[in-house]
Amino acid sequence: MKYIISTLGCKVNQYETQAMEALLLSHGHAPAGEGERADAVIVNSCAVTAESGRKTRQLIRRLHEENPEAVLAVCGCYSQLEPESVKALGARVVFGAAERTKFVAAVERAVAEGEETALIDKPFERRVFEEMPAGALGGRTRAMLKIQDGCVNFCSYCIIPYTRGRLRSLPIESACAETARLAAEGYRELVLTGIEVASYGVDLPGRPGLADVVAAIAAVSGDMRIRLGSLEPTVITDEFCEKVAASGKLCRHFHLSLQSGCDKTLRAMNRKYDTAAFFAVTERLRRAFPGCALTTDLITGFPGETEEDHAETLAFIEKCAFADMHIFPYSRRPGTKADAMPDQCTAAVKSRRAAEAQAVAARMRDAYLAENVGAELPVLFESDGGAGSVGHSDNYLKVRVADEGLHGQVKTVKITAVSGQELVGFTV
Repeated sequence: MKYIISTLGCKVNQYETQAMEALLLSHGHAPAGEGERADAVIVNSCAVTAESGRKTRQLIRRLHEENPEAVLAVCGCYSQLEPESVKALGARVVFGAAERTKFVAAVERAVAEGEETALIDKPFERRVFEEMPAGALGGRTRAMLKIQDGCVNFCSYCIIPYTRGRLRSLPIESACAETARLAAEGYRELVLTGIEVASYGVDLPGRPGLADVVAAIAAVSGDMRIRLGSLEPTVITDEFCEKVAASGKLCRHFHLSLQSGCDKTLRAMNRKYDTAAFFAVTERLRRAFPGCALTTDLITGFPGETEEDHAETLAFIEKCAFADMHIFPYSRRPGTKADAMPDQCTAAVKSRRAAEAQAVAARMRDAYLAENVGAELPVLFESDGGAGSVGHSDNYLKVRVADEGLHGQVKTVKITAVSGQELVGFTV
């Protein structure tokens, strides 16, 4: 079987697509080459915002038009919420945000036997973490391992709890086994990801925490360094910092989910912290991991956000001195509490506020890059070519050196200058 597989959305979706492709390859299937007829077109969909849903529908239509004879198969959060819409677009295999192994088998049956399958479960009845093969395609440098699924935070803007269901965690022994396998295969960095990794272990016997699984993984990770995915700030305690720092394997990059720098807006979002608690977390991390990069997400133009609230947010993000930010104008999502809130901001207001926040973020990014000039940073090189080798430092800055042939190696680099949004230097 020749297939085309495409992904929208978060790192968890990316991980799950890699895992599904690993299953397809292990069953003897192969990706369709340029101009080659595909037997199956697979889309792993996203529904985090209304815009994500629109992009999902657009992608499905385009791929189906380009490959009209192929079996169209869709899984993910959008098909979990809108299975009938997906069927109407021509999908013959429709699954939700679970049962990826069964989904792959259903695609194989559809191609071989013409069998059509629709399996949409009830997310809050899921109890078991679905274990899938970890790794990466296209080079053994950085691998992802999903250690957690589900979320019960119920932020007022977010639909994901209704697609991903309750909290489920990968047992520590399974996480360690996958880590040891990846280390033996030659990977040099492992990214731990999940829908809400800060809640790792609440469903497991003994309720181990995120720091416990990080420590266990670090003990069997060989030459791999460990990077954490997006974190809720509530997990970052002094004890957490002490335990994960002791491993000596953790990268100095922490992506903290902020969303707003205004306490009134945070309450409306149903976030579980205020700005004072968040700022304390930034100080805690900088004490434990000197020079670390702190990055974040921000939503601008949330319902009820005033110009004064927006100004508070701009002042707060500057106080936090983020190394980089992902900034999104608020996008209404039917089915969430925020969608029904009064005082919705206009598209123009949301875009303007996003641009203003982006200007602050750019200044902070440039300042953080400049702070690293003169430093010696461990860099994992992911590509090489005529212009030298390029990789990422432990604090997730893009670094370029003149040396060639460094792919897959970790080298210490003396940083000499900033070039655009990259650092340049030489190996020492």
